[in-house]
Amino acid sequence: MDIFLIDAVGPFFRNYKKQRINWSKIPFHNLRLDPEGRRIQFDRIAADMRLFASKVSKAGYNSVSLDDVAHLTPDPCHGAAINDTIHILIQEYRVLFKILKDHGLNIYLTMDVLSFSPGMKTKIAGSKKKGLQFIIKQVKSIFADFPEISGIIFRIGESDGRDVKGDFKSELFLRTPREVNTLIRELLPVFESHGRTLILRSWTVGAYQIGDFIWHRRTMARVLRGIDSPNFILSMKYGESDFFRYLPLNKHFFRLKVRKIIELQAKREYEGCGEYPSFVGWDYHEYARQLESAQNIAGISVWCQTGGWVPFRRLTFLQKEGIWNELNSYVTLKVFKEKWSVEESVTAFCQEINCPDPQGFLEFLRLDDEVIKELLYIREMAEKKIFFRRVRIPPLLTVYWNNIFINDSVRKILQHLVENHEGSIQEGYNALEKIKRMKTLAEELGLPAEDIQFMNDTFYIIALARSYYFLPDNEETVTTLKKAKKKYKVLYPKKDHPRYRIKTNYKPFPLRIGSLALLSRFLSEK
Repeated sequence: MDIFLIDAVGPFFRNYKKQRINWSKIPFHNLRLDPEGRRIQFDRIAADMRLFASKVSKAGYNSVSLDDVAHLTPDPCHGAAINDTIHILIQEYRVLFKILKDHGLNIYLTMDVLSFSPGMKTKIAGSKKKGLQFIIKQVKSIFADFPEISGIIFRIGESDGRDVKGDFKSELFLRTPREVNTLIRELLPVFESHGRTLILRSWTVGAYQIGDFIWHRRTMARVLRGIDSPNFILSMKYGESDFFRYLPLNKHFFRLKVRKIIELQAKREYEGCGEYPSFVGWDYHEYARQLESAQNIAGISVWCQTGGWVPFRRLTFLQKEGIWNELNSYVTLKVFKEKWSVEESVTAFCQEINCPDPQGFLEFLRLDDEVIKELLYIREMAEKKIFFRRVRIPPLLTVYWNNIFINDSVRKILQHLVENHEGSIQEGYNALEKIKRMKTLAEELGLPAEDIQFMNDTFYIIALARSYYFLPDNEETVTTLKKAKKKYKVLYPKKDHPRYRIKTNYKPFPLRIGSLALLSRFLSEK
């Protein structure tokens, strides 16, 4: 392994006012372009980037990723106003790039295929040939203007959400394995001649024929047909779905001969985003151990800030509140790069934060790991490998980003998929007891005990929900849930504290047994 990559978008989110943040990409529309506002904002971004670069380089990372190619490549089709903005961003990015290079960090830019301005959309008019020509032009432009760039990370299987504003918005432009293969073949000579690296992400969300690229063997083979270059790297999430627990390592890491990067998430977008601890050390150590027998693993890509649509807003490596994401980022690097054990990695982290009792911290993290797996996830459901068309069903159905779903439709599905109802309920309540011990340890160790209290108050509702999911109709359980929800909203007012949205609907959902049987035929285990 020689690439140890971490995303560096955090500095762009400082003081971002939107209540629910889309963490998938830098909010370019929020950047100030007027002379006074621009200077204040970008000076602050530069200061944060300097702090971030100092910390991640000290930890041992040697590369960062930043958004994105579209906002740094002018073209006549965009029009004067957009090109003026691009030229401003180019000037400001030069400052940021110097900061990163001064800290010994290689720079990779992200690129969606394709991000359209209105004029560009008119020019390309849906033509794959024109789109490819435009991408090649953008890549050459970036390499000419920024010789410090080490490569580009392409995302072909997901587009911007509806909430993305600004000059550019990405769309799913490539729809078949053949089209993606053509893109790689046409681009590789450009990367090879400039000595840069083309990194292709396999992440897809099920749309079109390319939608199962992340897991389907034949789709992967069609995309990579004839691709053999030292300038090409395939970047894959560790499992066959998004960043969830209970996912075995993607078998493509062992099947494919091309150079590969494994994507790992330190800011757990489905597990609180760092509002409470969600330690991944033991899971990631197991992945690292397994990958020792895989060929051509080029490195790791750690997402410490990117991912999710949530109100949670802690900035990793920039705020003391980002400790849990920083912990995950640090331990992930050490188990992959240094081949340390989790215990060695946590002990070293304790030295960084002046925690006097590594063994106590390890006990705290073991309990945390158990609570996440036993209560946030419903173990029996999470262990199932279920596909719906081109997508693997997530192991986590009842909680998604900052939403807790308590309704009759979820109840019926879970009762169909989970057999041990009483055991699932009891496992959840047993996990709650472990949070109490975690809070005691946090107080003893000087860790933020208020985060553990928030975890306890949130997970109490998740545990209560299991009684609703799995017990026969019980008005007492519904009453208890209503009271708990009301108390939770008082404890964590929306204007003062980011919290989970508890989305309840106890009205019976008309889903008959026959419908469930039909659903199970669509949800095939593989």
